[in-house]
Amino acid sequence: MSKKTLNQANLSALGANRLADLLLEVSGGSADIKRRLRLELSHVLGPAELGRDVRKRLVSLRRSTSFVGWRKRKALIKDLQTQVDMITDKIGPTDPTLAFDLLWQFCELAPSIYERTDDSRGDIGDVFRAAILAFDDIAENAVLDPATLANRVWEAVSENSYGEFDGIIGHVAPALGETGFSHLKSLVAAYADAPIDQLDNEHEAIHFIRELRSNNSSYLADQKAMRVKTVLQDIAIAEGDINAYVAQYSQHDLTRPDIAAEVAQLLLAEGKSQEALGLLEAADFDGIVYRQEAWDDAFIACLMALDRLNDAQTHRWGRFCKTLKSSYLRSYIKALPDFEDIEAEDNARAHALQFTDATSALWFFLEWPDHASAAALILERVNELDGNHYEILTPAAEALRERYPLASVLLWRAMINYTLREGLAARYVHAAEHLLDCGLLDAQIADYGHYQTHQSYFHALEIRHDRKSSFWSKISSAR
Repeated sequence: MSKKTLNQANLSALGANRLADLLLEVSGGSADIKRRLRLELSHVLGPAELGRDVRKRLVSLRRSTSFVGWRKRKALIKDLQTQVDMITDKIGPTDPTLAFDLLWQFCELAPSIYERTDDSRGDIGDVFRAAILAFDDIAENAVLDPATLANRVWEAVSENSYGEFDGIIGHVAPALGETGFSHLKSLVAAYADAPIDQLDNEHEAIHFIRELRSNNSSYLADQKAMRVKTVLQDIAIAEGDINAYVAQYSQHDLTRPDIAAEVAQLLLAEGKSQEALGLLEAADFDGIVYRQEAWDDAFIACLMALDRLNDAQTHRWGRFCKTLKSSYLRSYIKALPDFEDIEAEDNARAHALQFTDATSALWFFLEWPDHASAAALILERVNELDGNHYEILTPAAEALRERYPLASVLLWRAMINYTLREGLAARYVHAAEHLLDCGLLDAQIADYGHYQTHQSYFHALEIRHDRKSSFWSKISSAR
């Protein structure tokens, strides 16, 4: 390996003094690097000193009100992750009690961070969700008063506006212990018994808006009931009390397929397979069904637990035929005896090629993957594909362009046609790129069959959409 490669061995050879000079030099224009170096120096002085610096940074982050744009998102995420790493990796092993307090303070940051950022990509939320998991190790080793911790937990789950403390009860369960759980239950009971008007601290304007739309007292009562149920169920899971968990659902709730699936999985974990299956079979499918796949997964798991393999296979195949979800087909084929998998896959392919929704069929062939069948589907049924589904057609065109160029061109044309027909100016730049891609692949297509050649298609677009100057200007500039 070259002596100039940036690795630990080569950099160590420079010596401590030279490395220190380099760090001072590179940190001159970077507040992030300076902050990280100071944290490392504080760590050398002990967890208490490092804890003071981390706490100061958390306070600073909480007080900040400036919006974080996309240019500063990465720096913010790195800063947040650095604070978590200092707490969990540096402070936690030597002073878990201090680490617990700092980690809690970090999670309390979430609302203020979310309110001044756009987390549509979820990467900021990932930092906070990962931080919650760190309580598993830290809480178990920290010296905490159970009653005080219970108060703290109740306050957190009572607010929890952005879900920043989701699952906290389970993560700190060892530290709560019997005393802490008993106190937490008493707090929930007191809240449940208190009149709604004593619990309501929302602004009068909020009440006025709700009263215009619906019954405000009903809304508050529903919110209160939901909070009580959620917390008691979290406690039940943490204590391993399935009966207490199920008791929070009414008999009507248990007929909902999504809730039946959730409870059935808990019953399965306790070996109550027949009871779980009975609950699933009693579910009501007459109305709108939420999380159908969760019910199917639980149903199949019950059948397998009861050694009803044939019934499980029948259900898997039936659900695949109706939805084209590859997960059903994979589990179906995996459970088949040797040499039967090829025939099953052929049957699945034939079914998908004739599936009512051509776009869903295309997505299945991409996921499986079966690019040859995807291309065959496109050549046969491209007019049935919805050009608005660019999130499916675009990756499909890219996946097929080398071996099946005509199929890719037809997909690009479908998106171009939709964009221009609907006059979606925001997509013109993408449509222009697609049209240029069609031209690039033209030389690789010896026979367009009954479809228009590239020149004929291009000319037809010029005639049909000659007034869309914005689109044609993007073609000219991209060439």
